[in-house]
Amino acid sequence: MKLGEVVKGYEIITRPSNANAGKCLWAFARKEGADFFVKEYLDPKRPRPDSMGTVSDKKRRLAECRRFELHHEKLSRLLRADHLHAGNIVLAKDFFAHGTRYYKVTDRIDAADATPAELSPEDRNVLLHTLCESIALLHECGMVHGDLKPENVLLHRPEGSDLHIAKLIDFDDAYLSGEPPAADTIGGNPYYGAPEWLSYLRGDNGIRGEQLTTAVDLFALGLLIHSYLIGTAPGFPVRFDSPAAAVLAGEALELDPKLTSDWTALLASLIQVDPAKRPRIGEVLSLLNSARPPVRRAARSRVRINLTGRVPV
Repeated sequence: MKLGEVVKGYEIITRPSNANAGKCLWAFARKEGADFFVKEYLDPKRPRPDSMGTVSDKKRRLAECRRFELHHEKLSRLLRADHLHAGNIVLAKDFFAHGTRYYKVTDRIDAADATPAELSPEDRNVLLHTLCESIALLHECGMVHGDLKPENVLLHRPEGSDLHIAKLIDFDDAYLSGEPPAADTIGGNPYYGAPEWLSYLRGDNGIRGEQLTTAVDLFALGLLIHSYLIGTAPGFPVRFDSPAAAVLAGEALELDPKLTSDWTALLASLIQVDPAKRPRIGEVLSLLNSARPPVRRAARSRVRINLTGRVPV
């Protein structure tokens, strides 16, 4: 697609980009007066009748395309707009093939220029609530998002509101709990990937696909929440290239001491190596509902006045 092109009635109104898009291009589009987000998949590519290649090669490519179509059809059946709490999940409005490429269309969501750690406690609580409710819906449907990371959580401030909500996007790498794609095709982000995901990817430790459950998302959520509350992800030794690699090597991730004790305990359990011992999303929501502050307020120093000035005591 290109600027000014019309793809199945969608006029492309911005120059396509592949920023944070992997093997895709994206752009904003307009149709019948409404604005949309359009993603063009660069792979798989549908063969034309006159395309180069053998008959068997074309059959293989068509079979790959059919698997791709079935995956997106399954997502559409599982994730429906009439689900409770589905309002903050950005669902596909349209999915189609055009020429040799596939396209997915969603509503355009304008992301707010905001940093979660700098929001007010009330605002940040709303943000976390909406994110966790969306994840809870996925898990209720038996789905693993598979690629939870900051780029896939849009901070959105609705018109007329002073508060931000989380809009969860990009379900291309989602799969049914315990039924991931093959290790050579599974998606995900190396930094936010869970230890069992990394082991599955590497073929280490005898990890089987059935062991990749909704707990994969909970590990990533632990990293995300720490970033939202503190401004950075938990620390780990620099010799490792990801939190999961550190955890697999027996290292404990470093949580910020400003976290209150209940949040420290929850995040520590979310980012542990054993997926079976991670709490479920309901426990995160329960702590949010308790209205306990997640971060300790900085203690104010008492001061005394003397001839030399203000001295903390």
